[in-house]
Amino acid sequence: MTDLLETEHQEAALRVCDLCKTFGRGDNATNVLKGLSFEVPRGHVVSLLGANGAGKTTLVNIASTLMLPTSGEICVCGTDVVANPSEVRRRISLTGQFAAVDGELSGRENLVFFARLHGMKSADARDRADELLQAFRLADAGGRRAGTYSGGMRRRLDIAASLIVEPSLLFLDEPTTGLDPLSRHELWDVIDELRERGVSVLLTTQYLDEAERLSDDIVVLRDGRVVAQGTAGMLRRRFGAPACRLGLDDVDTARHCAEKLLPEVLDRPADDFQVDALEVLFTSHDGIHDLYRGAEGLTASGIDVVSASLSPPSLDEVFLGTAFEPVAED
Repeated sequence: MTDLLETEHQEAALRVCDLCKTFGRGDNATNVLKGLSFEVPRGHVVSLLGANGAGKTTLVNIASTLMLPTSGEICVCGTDVVANPSEVRRRISLTGQFAAVDGELSGRENLVFFARLHGMKSADARDRADELLQAFRLADAGGRRAGTYSGGMRRRLDIAASLIVEPSLLFLDEPTTGLDPLSRHELWDVIDELRERGVSVLLTTQYLDEAERLSDDIVVLRDGRVVAQGTAGMLRRRFGAPACRLGLDDVDTARHCAEKLLPEVLDRPADDFQVDALEVLFTSHDGIHDLYRGAEGLTASGIDVVSASLSPPSLDEVFLGTAFEPVAED
Protein backbone atom coordinates (compact mmCIF):
# COMPACT_ATOMS: atom_id res chain seq x y z
CA MET A 1 0.00 0.00 0.00
CA THR A 2 2.87 2.39 0.85
CA ASP A 3 4.53 1.69 -2.52
CA LEU A 4 1.25 2.44 -4.30
CA LEU A 5 0.84 5.77 -2.52
CA GLU A 6 4.44 6.72 -3.29
CA THR A 7 3.88 5.89 -6.96
CA GLU A 8 0.74 8.04 -7.01
CA HIS A 9 2.61 10.94 -5.42
CA GLN A 10 5.40 10.64 -7.99
CA GLU A 11 2.83 10.92 -10.76
CA ALA A 12 1.85 14.40 -9.53
CA ALA A 13 3.44 17.30 -11.38
CA LEU A 14 3.63 19.14 -8.05
CA ARG A 15 3.27 17.77 -4.54
CA VAL A 16 3.24 20.15 -1.56
CA CYS A 17 3.29 18.59 1.90
CA ASP A 18 3.05 20.54 5.18
CA LEU A 19 4.98 23.47 3.66
CA CYS A 20 5.89 26.38 5.94
CA LYS A 21 7.69 29.66 5.31
CA THR A 22 8.64 32.19 7.95
CA PHE A 23 10.30 35.54 7.34
CA GLY A 24 12.28 37.19 10.12
CA ARG A 25 13.07 35.91 13.60
CA GLY A 26 11.78 36.17 17.12
CA ASP A 27 9.19 38.87 17.74
CA ASN A 28 9.62 40.06 14.14
CA ALA A 29 8.87 36.66 12.61
CA THR A 30 6.05 36.51 10.07
CA ASN A 31 4.56 33.14 9.17
CA VAL A 32 3.52 33.38 5.53
CA LEU A 33 2.90 29.71 4.77
CA LYS A 34 1.50 27.56 7.57
CA GLY A 35 1.45 23.89 6.62
CA LEU A 36 0.23 23.91 3.01
CA SER A 37 -0.57 20.55 1.44
CA PHE A 38 -2.02 19.88 -2.04
CA GLU A 39 -1.12 18.36 -5.41
CA VAL A 40 -1.19 19.32 -9.08
CA PRO A 41 -1.88 16.14 -11.11
CA ARG A 42 -0.08 15.79 -14.41
CA GLY A 43 -1.86 17.44 -17.31
CA HIS A 44 -4.13 19.49 -15.02
CA VAL A 45 -4.60 23.20 -14.44
CA VAL A 46 -4.86 24.01 -10.72
CA SER A 47 -5.64 27.56 -9.59
CA LEU A 48 -4.44 29.09 -6.36
CA LEU A 49 -7.10 31.56 -5.28
CA GLY A 50 -6.62 33.98 -2.44
CA ALA A 51 -6.57 37.60 -1.33
CA ASN A 52 -3.39 39.67 -1.41
CA GLY A 53 -0.98 38.35 1.18
CA ALA A 54 -2.48 34.86 1.27
CA GLY A 55 0.86 33.30 0.27
CA LYS A 56 0.31 32.57 -3.43
CA THR A 57 3.48 34.17 -4.80
CA THR A 58 5.61 32.89 -1.92
CA LEU A 59 4.51 29.35 -2.75
CA VAL A 60 5.34 29.83 -6.43
CA ASN A 61 8.77 31.23 -5.53
CA ILE A 62 9.53 28.18 -3.39
CA ALA A 63 8.20 25.70 -5.96
CA SER A 64 10.27 27.32 -8.71
CA THR A 65 13.48 27.14 -6.60
CA LEU A 66 13.71 30.92 -6.11
CA MET A 67 13.22 30.65 -2.35
CA LEU A 68 13.84 28.03 0.32
CA PRO A 69 11.02 26.84 2.58
CA THR A 70 11.36 26.92 6.34
CA SER A 71 10.04 23.38 6.64
CA GLY A 72 7.93 20.83 4.84
CA GLU A 73 8.37 19.06 1.52
CA ILE A 74 7.75 20.14 -2.06
CA CYS A 75 8.42 17.98 -5.13
CA VAL A 76 8.14 18.50 -8.88
CA CYS A 77 7.51 15.29 -10.83
CA GLY A 78 8.90 13.32 -7.91
CA THR A 79 12.05 15.46 -7.54
CA ASP A 80 12.61 17.29 -4.26
CA VAL A 81 12.86 21.04 -4.90
CA VAL A 82 15.30 21.65 -2.04
CA ALA A 83 17.49 18.58 -2.50
CA ASN A 84 17.82 18.78 -6.29
CA PRO A 85 16.91 22.27 -7.55
CA SER A 86 18.89 21.97 -10.79
CA GLU A 87 16.85 18.95 -11.88
CA VAL A 88 13.63 20.74 -10.95
CA ARG A 89 14.62 23.76 -13.07
CA ARG A 90 14.90 21.51 -16.10
CA ARG A 91 11.26 20.47 -15.64
CA ILE A 92 9.60 23.81 -14.92
CA SER A 93 9.05 27.25 -16.34
CA LEU A 94 7.77 30.43 -14.71
CA THR A 95 5.90 33.45 -15.99
CA GLY A 96 5.49 36.18 -13.40
CA GLN A 97 3.07 39.06 -13.04
CA PHE A 98 5.07 41.28 -15.39
CA ALA A 99 6.37 40.39 -18.85
CA ALA A 100 10.12 39.69 -18.87
CA VAL A 101 10.68 40.31 -22.59
CA ASP A 102 13.04 43.01 -23.90
CA GLY A 103 11.03 45.79 -25.47
CA GLU A 104 13.95 46.87 -27.68
CA LEU A 105 14.17 43.48 -29.37
CA SER A 106 11.65 42.13 -31.85
CA GLY A 107 9.37 39.31 -30.82
CA ARG A 108 11.45 36.86 -32.84
CA GLU A 109 14.74 38.19 -31.42
CA ASN A 110 13.43 37.75 -27.89
CA LEU A 111 12.57 34.12 -28.51
CA VAL A 112 15.86 33.40 -30.30
CA PHE A 113 17.69 34.96 -27.35
CA PHE A 114 15.93 32.71 -24.83
CA ALA A 115 16.46 29.67 -27.05
CA ARG A 116 20.19 30.37 -27.21
CA LEU A 117 20.24 30.68 -23.41
CA HIS A 118 18.81 27.15 -23.37
CA GLY A 119 21.80 26.00 -25.41
CA MET A 120 20.15 25.69 -28.82
CA LYS A 121 22.20 26.21 -31.96
CA SER A 122 21.41 29.31 -34.02
CA ALA A 123 19.39 27.51 -36.70
CA ASP A 124 17.43 25.49 -34.13
CA ALA A 125 16.78 28.64 -32.09
CA ARG A 126 15.35 30.46 -35.12
CA ASP A 127 13.18 27.48 -36.03
CA ARG A 128 11.84 27.22 -32.49
CA ALA A 129 11.16 30.96 -32.37
CA ASP A 130 9.17 30.82 -35.60
CA GLU A 131 7.24 27.79 -34.34
CA LEU A 132 6.26 29.57 -31.14
CA LEU A 133 5.36 32.81 -32.91
CA GLN A 134 2.98 30.83 -35.08
CA ALA A 135 1.54 28.88 -32.16
CA PHE A 136 0.90 32.05 -30.13
CA ARG A 137 -0.58 34.00 -33.06
CA LEU A 138 2.35 36.41 -33.19
CA ALA A 139 3.85 35.45 -36.56
CA ASP A 140 2.74 38.65 -38.29
CA ALA A 141 4.23 40.76 -35.48
CA GLY A 142 7.42 38.74 -35.04
CA GLY A 143 9.61 41.35 -36.73
CA ARG A 144 8.28 44.26 -34.69
CA ARG A 145 9.85 45.57 -31.49
CA ALA A 146 8.19 43.96 -28.47
CA GLY A 147 7.84 47.44 -26.99
CA THR A 148 5.18 48.20 -29.61
CA TYR A 149 3.07 45.15 -28.64
CA SER A 150 -0.21 45.41 -26.76
CA GLY A 151 -0.34 44.06 -23.21
CA GLY A 152 -1.92 40.82 -24.38
CA MET A 153 0.67 40.34 -27.11
CA ARG A 154 3.54 40.94 -24.68
CA ARG A 155 2.04 38.44 -22.25
CA ARG A 156 1.68 35.83 -25.00
CA LEU A 157 5.29 36.46 -26.03
CA ASP A 158 6.37 36.08 -22.40
CA ILE A 159 4.59 32.73 -22.10
CA ALA A 160 6.03 31.64 -25.45
CA ALA A 161 9.52 32.41 -24.11
CA SER A 162 8.82 30.21 -21.09
CA LEU A 163 8.00 27.34 -23.47
CA ILE A 164 11.19 27.38 -25.55
CA VAL A 165 11.79 23.99 -23.98
CA GLU A 166 8.30 22.76 -23.09
CA PRO A 167 8.18 22.12 -19.32
CA SER A 168 6.41 19.43 -17.36
CA LEU A 169 5.05 22.13 -15.05
CA LEU A 170 4.37 25.77 -15.85
CA PHE A 171 3.87 28.38 -13.12
CA LEU A 172 1.69 31.32 -14.13
CA ASP A 173 1.69 33.95 -11.39
CA GLU A 174 -1.33 36.22 -11.99
CA PRO A 175 -0.66 36.25 -15.76
CA THR A 176 -3.69 38.35 -16.73
CA THR A 177 -3.25 41.16 -14.20
CA GLY A 178 -3.76 44.48 -15.95
CA LEU A 179 -4.94 43.00 -19.24
CA ASP A 180 -8.09 44.05 -21.05
CA PRO A 181 -10.94 41.48 -21.37
CA LEU A 182 -10.04 40.49 -24.94
CA SER A 183 -6.39 39.86 -24.02
CA ARG A 184 -7.47 37.84 -20.98
CA HIS A 185 -9.63 35.57 -23.14
CA GLU A 186 -6.78 35.13 -25.63
CA LEU A 187 -4.52 33.99 -22.79
CA TRP A 188 -7.19 31.60 -21.56
CA ASP A 189 -7.15 29.98 -25.00
CA VAL A 190 -3.37 29.62 -24.74
CA ILE A 191 -3.67 27.89 -21.35
CA ASP A 192 -6.33 25.53 -22.76
CA GLU A 193 -3.94 24.59 -25.56
CA LEU A 194 -1.13 23.92 -23.09
CA ARG A 195 -3.34 21.56 -21.10
CA GLU A 196 -4.29 19.73 -24.29
CA ARG A 197 -0.56 19.19 -24.93
CA GLY A 198 -0.16 17.66 -21.47
CA VAL A 199 1.55 20.60 -19.74
CA SER A 200 0.60 20.89 -16.06
CA VAL A 201 -0.15 24.44 -14.90
CA LEU A 202 -0.22 26.05 -11.47
CA LEU A 203 -2.07 29.34 -11.89
CA THR A 204 -2.30 32.02 -9.22
CA THR A 205 -5.14 34.48 -9.67
CA GLN A 206 -7.55 36.80 -7.91
CA TYR A 207 -10.07 36.55 -10.73
CA LEU A 208 -12.91 34.19 -9.90
CA ASP A 209 -14.11 33.86 -13.49
CA GLU A 210 -10.59 32.96 -14.54
CA ALA A 211 -10.25 30.23 -11.92
CA GLU A 212 -13.64 28.79 -12.84
CA ARG A 213 -13.02 28.95 -16.59
CA LEU A 214 -9.57 27.33 -16.57
CA SER A 215 -9.22 25.08 -13.55
CA ASP A 216 -9.54 21.35 -13.09
CA ASP A 217 -9.15 22.09 -9.39
CA ILE A 218 -9.17 25.23 -7.22
CA VAL A 219 -7.16 25.66 -4.03
CA VAL A 220 -8.27 28.58 -1.83
CA LEU A 221 -5.58 30.05 0.42
CA ARG A 222 -6.15 32.22 3.47
CA ASP A 223 -3.46 33.41 5.85
CA GLY A 224 -0.98 30.85 4.51
CA ARG A 225 -3.29 27.85 4.81
CA VAL A 226 -5.45 25.83 2.45
CA VAL A 227 -9.01 26.52 3.55
CA ALA A 228 -10.86 24.93 0.62
CA GLN A 229 -10.10 22.74 -2.38
CA GLY A 230 -12.13 21.21 -5.17
CA THR A 231 -13.77 21.97 -8.49
CA ALA A 232 -15.84 25.12 -8.79
CA GLY A 233 -19.01 23.05 -8.52
CA MET A 234 -17.78 21.22 -5.42
CA LEU A 235 -16.83 24.48 -3.70
CA ARG A 236 -20.22 25.98 -4.47
CA ARG A 237 -22.04 23.01 -3.00
CA ARG A 238 -19.85 22.95 0.08
CA PHE A 239 -19.53 26.63 0.96
CA GLY A 240 -22.31 28.45 -0.85
CA ALA A 241 -26.06 28.61 -0.46
CA PRO A 242 -28.44 28.64 -3.45
CA ALA A 243 -30.48 31.76 -4.17
CA CYS A 244 -34.27 31.77 -4.56
CA ARG A 245 -35.94 34.12 -7.02
CA LEU A 246 -39.68 34.80 -7.10
CA GLY A 247 -41.02 36.89 -9.96
CA LEU A 248 -44.03 39.17 -9.43
CA ASP A 249 -46.26 41.36 -11.60
CA ASP A 250 -45.02 44.77 -10.49
CA VAL A 251 -42.44 46.50 -8.30
CA ASP A 252 -44.89 47.51 -5.57
CA THR A 253 -46.02 43.89 -5.16
CA ALA A 254 -42.40 42.74 -5.05
CA ARG A 255 -41.62 45.24 -2.29
CA HIS A 256 -44.70 44.23 -0.29
CA CYS A 257 -43.71 40.56 -0.55
CA ALA A 258 -40.12 41.28 0.49
CA GLU A 259 -40.96 43.56 3.39
CA LYS A 260 -44.00 41.80 4.88
CA LEU A 261 -45.33 38.58 3.34
CA LEU A 262 -42.19 36.50 2.82
CA PRO A 263 -40.69 37.32 6.25
CA GLU A 264 -43.93 36.01 7.78
CA VAL A 265 -44.19 32.94 5.52
CA LEU A 266 -40.58 31.86 6.05
CA ASP A 267 -40.21 33.25 9.60
CA ARG A 268 -37.12 35.26 8.71
CA PRO A 269 -36.15 38.94 9.10
CA ALA A 270 -37.05 41.33 6.31
CA ASP A 271 -33.35 42.09 5.76
CA ASP A 272 -33.00 38.58 4.28
CA PHE A 273 -35.06 39.60 1.24
CA GLN A 274 -34.01 41.91 -1.59
CA VAL A 275 -35.98 43.34 -4.49
CA ASP A 276 -34.38 43.23 -7.93
CA ALA A 277 -36.71 44.80 -10.51
CA LEU A 278 -39.79 42.52 -10.46
CA GLU A 279 -38.13 39.75 -8.45
CA VAL A 280 -37.62 39.05 -4.77
CA LEU A 281 -34.28 37.38 -3.99
CA PHE A 282 -33.35 35.49 -0.84
CA THR A 283 -30.86 32.85 0.22
CA SER A 284 -32.22 29.35 0.63
CA HIS A 285 -31.62 27.71 4.00
CA ASP A 286 -33.41 24.51 3.01
CA GLY A 287 -32.81 24.05 -0.70
CA ILE A 288 -35.82 23.98 -2.97
CA HIS A 289 -38.18 23.65 0.01
CA ASP A 290 -37.73 27.35 0.83
CA LEU A 291 -38.63 28.21 -2.76
CA TYR A 292 -41.79 26.08 -2.60
CA ARG A 293 -42.81 27.49 0.79
CA GLY A 294 -42.28 31.06 -0.36
CA ALA A 295 -44.21 30.62 -3.61
CA GLU A 296 -47.06 28.72 -1.94
CA GLY A 297 -47.30 31.28 0.88
CA LEU A 298 -47.57 34.17 -1.58
CA THR A 299 -50.18 32.31 -3.64
CA ALA A 300 -52.21 31.63 -0.50
CA SER A 301 -52.13 35.39 0.19
CA GLY A 302 -53.60 36.09 -3.24
CA ILE A 303 -50.30 37.06 -4.91
CA ASP A 304 -49.73 35.88 -8.47
CA VAL A 305 -46.22 34.39 -8.65
CA VAL A 306 -45.17 34.56 -12.31
CA SER A 307 -41.83 32.79 -11.97
CA ALA A 308 -39.80 30.84 -9.42
CA SER A 309 -36.21 29.67 -9.71
CA LEU A 310 -33.39 28.32 -7.57
CA SER A 311 -29.87 29.39 -8.62
CA PRO A 312 -26.64 27.73 -7.47
CA PRO A 313 -24.30 29.85 -5.34
CA SER A 314 -21.67 31.84 -7.22
CA LEU A 315 -17.94 31.31 -6.88
CA ASP A 316 -17.83 34.90 -5.62
CA GLU A 317 -19.82 33.84 -2.56
CA VAL A 318 -17.47 30.91 -1.97
CA PHE A 319 -14.43 33.15 -2.26
CA LEU A 320 -15.82 35.82 0.07
CA GLY A 321 -16.83 33.15 2.56
CA THR A 322 -13.50 31.33 2.61
CA ALA A 323 -10.71 33.69 1.55
CA PHE A 324 -11.27 36.62 3.89
CA GLU A 325 -12.43 35.20 7.22
CA PRO A 326 -9.53 34.89 9.68
CA VAL A 327 -8.14 31.47 10.48
CA ALA A 328 -7.81 30.52 14.14
CA GLU A 329 -4.19 29.98 15.15
CA ASP A 330 -3.17 26.60 16.49
